[in-house]
Amino acid sequence: MEYIVSASSDVGIKKSTNQDSLTVKVAKTDIGNIAMAVVCDGMGGLAQGEVASADLIRSFSDWYTNRLPYLLNKPLEDHIIRQEWEKVISDSNQRIMEYGKRNRINLGTTVVAILFTDTRYYIVNVGDSRAYEMAESLNLLTEDQTVVEREVRQGILTREQAMNDPRRSVLLQCVGVAPNVYPEMFFGETKKNATYMLCSDGFRHVISEEEIYTYLGPNASTSVEDMKKNCDYLIDVNKQRKEEDNISVVLVRTY
Repeated sequence: MEYIVSASSDVGIKKSTNQDSLTVKVAKTDIGNIAMAVVCDGMGGLAQGEVASADLIRSFSDWYTNRLPYLLNKPLEDHIIRQEWEKVISDSNQRIMEYGKRNRINLGTTVVAILFTDTRYYIVNVGDSRAYEMAESLNLLTEDQTVVEREVRQGILTREQAMNDPRRSVLLQCVGVAPNVYPEMFFGETKKNATYMLCSDGFRHVISEEEIYTYLGPNASTSVEDMKKNCDYLIDVNKQRKEEDNISVVLVRTY
């Protein structure tokens, strides 16, 4: 599998600090090309959310550089990545909590991360940042860990009601707030000629899935330059429509 990647992040129209953090990496290995992307959304109203999101991004980057090459010496199985990433998140959770206690502040972060091997993807999620797959159509690969998403699954709210519910950003959990964190994992077969997108919630509130697919789907993502231009365009659309949150997006295009 071949990959091209792009990423964009913007502070938005209201906040003074961009509390989002992201990374995207591609490498050639003995088992083929691999790629990893991570988006972390430092918790909105909490102090120094950028510290929390940056810590977790560094943790994933260190894992990719120092731990993953060792793991690639053996067949990479789903449960191995689950164990590895649960430890990455748990360790970061502990550091962020200790930092908050020392400085007497509350801080936390969401995380969504995806790893691609030659044929398979591995996703971990805590909070409401999202992963999408765009091939013939747009498919959401993660489930939001929010109050309204839980009520949609319970049949209390419709999907349309959830979109406008004032509690839509109330999280069930995030990294750095409680002693225990329970990441969700998702696995699947990587599609060729597809675009995979990770984003913070600020990227998706006021633009439609149709707009996302039109500008970031595989037909529109034929070069790094086009991907970057279209990411920046949709960030501008978000700002024109008065999205107040930080706005971040990462694209991985497969060939």
